[in-house]
Formats: sequence, structure tokens, C-alpha cells
Amino acid sequence: MDPTMGNPMVPMTAQIPVPVAQPIPLPVLTRDSYNSQSLGRSLNGNVKQARVLMVGAGGIGCELLKNLVLTGFGEVHVVDLDTIDLSNLNRQFLFRHEHIKKSKALVAKEAAQKFNPAVKIVAHHANIKDAQFNIEWFSSFRIVFNALDNLEARRHVNKMCLAADVPLIESGTTGFNGQVQVIKKGVTACYDCAPKETPKSFPVCTIRSTPSQPIHCIVWGKSYLLNEIFGASEDESAFDHSVDGDNAQEIEELKRESAALRKIRNSVGTEEFAQMLFEKVFKTDIERLRSMEDMWKTRKPPEPLNYKDLLEKAKSLDKEKVLKDAQKVWSLEENLVVFNDSLERLSKRVLESKNAGQESIITFDKDDEDTLDFVAASANIRSAVFGIDRKSKFDIKQMAGNIIPAIATTNAIVAGLCVLEAFKVLKGHYEQAKEVFLTPFANARMLASDKSREPNPDCPVCGVYQTRVFVDLEKATLNDLVEHLIKTDLGYGEKDFAISNEVGILYDPDETDNLEKKLSELGIKSDSFLTITDEDDEEPFVNVVIAIQEAKEPLGDKPVKGILDPEDVKIPLKPKKQPQPELVATPAPTNGNSTSNGQNGGVIDLDGDEPMATPAKSLKRGHPEDAEGPSVKKIKANDKAADDDIVFIEDSAGAIVIDDD
Repeated sequence: MDPTMGNPMVPMTAQIPVPVAQPIPLPVLTRDSYNSQSLGRSLNGNVKQARVLMVGAGGIGCELLKNLVLTGFGEVHVVDLDTIDLSNLNRQFLFRHEHIKKSKALVAKEAAQKFNPAVKIVAHHANIKDAQFNIEWFSSFRIVFNALDNLEARRHVNKMCLAADVPLIESGTTGFNGQVQVIKKGVTACYDCAPKETPKSFPVCTIRSTPSQPIHCIVWGKSYLLNEIFGASEDESAFDHSVDGDNAQEIEELKRESAALRKIRNSVGTEEFAQMLFEKVFKTDIERLRSMEDMWKTRKPPEPLNYKDLLEKAKSLDKEKVLKDAQKVWSLEENLVVFNDSLERLSKRVLESKNAGQESIITFDKDDEDTLDFVAASANIRSAVFGIDRKSKFDIKQMAGNIIPAIATTNAIVAGLCVLEAFKVLKGHYEQAKEVFLTPFANARMLASDKSREPNPDCPVCGVYQTRVFVDLEKATLNDLVEHLIKTDLGYGEKDFAISNEVGILYDPDETDNLEKKLSELGIKSDSFLTITDEDDEEPFVNVVIAIQEAKEPLGDKPVKGILDPEDVKIPLKPKKQPQPELVATPAPTNGNSTSNGQNGGVIDLDGDEPMATPAKSLKRGHPEDAEGPSVKKIKANDKAADDDIVFIEDSAGAIVIDDD
């Protein structure tokens, strides 16, 4: 008992026990708490619920996936067909040496999942153009991010997002430059609203497995093969550091490949050198590529070559005569002659350097005939393997120097901008969305933003009316589509119109042979696109693009059914072309000399960047029999001779556009 208790000599305050103060526990802040503080509860909630698609897991893709996962996007799907290459590792930080030859999408998922286990990541090692990625699948996403490296795939994703009415955030890098663009159907310009210049060079990491253009093979010869044999080999690194037991078989394969390359490098100057190199890169490596069946589902596989058979055919050729004509496109046998001769010259230089105690590394120089001949011959032989057109030595010399390296910092900045624009999309604030340009060496600021462009009414992709139709592909004919959808539901009535797809014209008033044929006979399947062109000269509709969807349920008495009720269909008219004002000739400024420097018939283009006025032409489509303009091939089912009449027109003009993968 406390002796002070009840003692009148002790003050009352001293008799009351004082409780000991307990420390107030601090709130535990989770990752989501910080995100909520930064973004706000509403936006953070939208982010956590968002299901997004990222196409491409390369340079931009690695940075973007990291950002999406750390930001807390609820579900992220990643699609990429590529495998990891050694040259990727200097900037695609999700990948390590033991991941070489593995799927980018699968490895990226595995690496990024550790950053935030709460995010669901789904990886697809596949081509985004595969049938499984249809319009219905695209429409299940809140946002689509493009982190692609080629024009064709970008255009495909752009078209699919417009058809599915899903916002797309497009991005790309070119060395130190980058760009981010928000694309929303009917609100902003799409990827194809402005014409794209023809790419003339590509990053090395996109050409190792599936080249499709001559430049791919040229870059392969210059930046890979020449360096492997006469430069700093990438494949001399040891693979013993791998701790991935599941990858043991692939590591052993890489060891064998590395040993083969070292043996070839060590055989420089021997009689077997040319054959050893040829057999490895044009036979053994090609056979290994062919074994990857998923890669060749939608493209023709490469054909391996036999060195001895080709050498036998080339014996009668005059080496000096072949080398003399740089303007000629060499045959496969002539390329072998140049390949062997250039190897002999380069080997001699390596041996001379070694004997002199000097460094024996040779790098490409377009003015170095030895390296140029080697690259030209190697590229053309690889082109033959993959069924690609060969180029002359003169053309290859012009193209070989146009490789722009990918910069890791550029990828990181562009990926960050993608996520910032995604926040605006999630809030529906498209009026605040910007088209952002990264230009570090421009006179203006490094990050230059501009208001998103409005859709181009003349754009063949988004300047059209888009709709979908459910079709019983087993029963529906082209006539069903014409009578039960286009004339009635879409309101064309008695108008003249044409139906075409990516190959050619299927129907017009003068071409009715296909009407009774089933859509399946005409090559039309689920997720095919058909374009309806109104041929009315007075008040024509804009072009209508119909996305074909295979019906999963019976459609009743009609085998076609539009997604919209006829009263909800409102196809706009084509805007009438304003007549060009007549240009008046005005004298150009002179410096005391009245003689004109140009020969423009006395007409001065005052704007400088606008085409000269031309007489107005009828909006009605010309027929193939017309004398003017290129003809259009009409499609007929089971017409084996159709390919003989198809003409491809190439426009070689354009600037260099390089994107990282």
C-alpha cells in the first residue's frame, strides 16, 4: 500500500497517480497511399481499375511497362513477337544476359511483376496482327499504348483502335528525338492523318530474325556480320553466370554458337574460312530460324543455301568484270564471288595487322571498298535467303550509312510522357491532351508540346464513317451485304457505290459477278474491313468502312445484321471542295537584274508549300478501262491468274524515320 495515500500531510495532487504517455502510432503508408496522394483518389481509382494494352516490349516498351506497373494500372497486357538479342541489353533494362533468345514479352512480364505484385500482367508472345487479337479483344481495353518499331504494325493498331473506339497513345523515338501522340476517334488526328515518309533505315535490333526489306539485310551485314568477324564480337562473352536452370539448354546452344564464331574468327586467312562463315550464317543459322514455327505463320520462311552448290555455279564468272559494275544488281552467284573476294582482302588486312603487332579490328567505311563489297555481298545473299529484292552496290553504299542508334534516355522520357497523357485520357480530358515532341538540339525548348490536331477529313483511315456488322460467314453472300445492309440500313438506296477491300474492288455497278458468291469465297473473314465508296457526284457520303464480325448467335432470317439500328445511322456527306483561287503572276524581287531564275511560266506560288491549282475533276471513280490514271484490279474468287495483273507502285521519296523496338 502506498504510504502517501490517506496521509493529510501529503498534497492531494501527489496522491493521484499520473499515467505514462504512450506514443501515438504513425499511419502506415502503402504504395497505393502515395499514388493516391499524388494523383488524387478519383484518378488513382481509375488507374487501379484500368485494363490497358501495350504493344511492343522493346526500348520504349521496357520503360513504359515499368512506369505502368509502378503507377498501379490494374491489368496490363503485353504483346511482342520478338526475342531478346544481345544488342538490346544496353537500353532495354528489363532484360539480362541469361534472357538472350527468350521472348521479350514473357521476360518483361517476369521482370516487371517484381516491381508491383498487385498488378496483373498478361504476356502474349505473338504478332499483334494475328487473328486472335480482333476488334472485340481491342475493345476490352481502356487504353492502348503503341511502343512499336515499324510502320505497318503501327498502322494496323491505329486501324483496330479506331474500329474498336479505344483511345491509342502512339509513341516513337529517333535517336535523341521522340514524340507522343494521343489518338481518339473523332476527336484527334489519327496516325495516318498525315502522310508518313518512307523509312530508309532501321535499328539493328529489328533485323536479326525477320527481315522484310533490303535495308534490313544491309544493316545486318554492316552492323552485325562485319563486326562479328572483323570487329568487336558480341558473342565472345561467357555465359557461365546464368542461374536460370530452366534456360540451361538455351545457354548450351549459345555456347556452341559462340564457339563456332570463335573458330571462324580464328580461321581468318585459311582456305576454309569463306565456306565456314557462309555455311554458318546462310545455312545453320537460317535452319535454326526456320525451326521457330510461330515466327513463320504469317510470312514465308527463309531458304538456307548450300555453299558448294552455289560455288559450282559461280566458277565461270569473271571476278574483275563483276566488281567493275557497281550499278548492276548482282545475281546470287555474282554476290558469292564478291563475298569470297572481299573476305580474302579483309583477311589479308587482319593478318598484316597481327604480324605488325597492331590492332586487327576493321570497321565499316562506305569509302572503303573492301568493307563495302563485303556488306553489299552479304546483304544481297541474305536478301536472297529471305526472298527480298537485291540492290546494287551503288544503292547499298547510299543506304548503309543511315543507321541512327537508339538512346536509352530518349526512351525513358517518351515512356514517362505516355503515362502523363494516359492520365488525361482516363479523366476524359481530351481537350488537354498534347502532342509532345522531344527535340534536345532544337533552338526551341527540349520538350515542345502542341494542341492535338483535329482529324483530317481527307484521311483514308479516320476520315470515314466506321461501323460493324455481324455476319454468318457460312451463308452470307456479297448480295446479302448489298441489299440487307448497305442499301437499307446504311441508307444508300439507289445510289451508285463500290465495295472494295485491301486487295481491290469486289463490286460496283459495272462489276456484279461477285454478288452471288459467299463472303468466305471472296476471302472475307472475321475482322476483315470493307470500304464503301459513294459514286454520287452531287451529294456523296464519306467513305464507309465496315468491320466484319462473325456472328456467334443465329441472326434470324437475314445472314447479316448491323450493329446499329437504321435510325441511328447518320453518315456525313463529303465536304465540298472549295475552288482554288486563281493565282496572279507578280514580279519577283530582284537585285538590279530583271531576269527570272525560275521557269514557272510567270506564276509565283505565294505560299511556297501549297500545290499549284489544278482543274477540278469529277469525284466519280474512273474505271479500269479509262485511259487516264492507274487501273484498279477487280477481285474474283478462285481466279488463279489474278496475281499476274497486280501492279505495285513504289515511291522512294521520303526522310529517314528510325524507331527503337
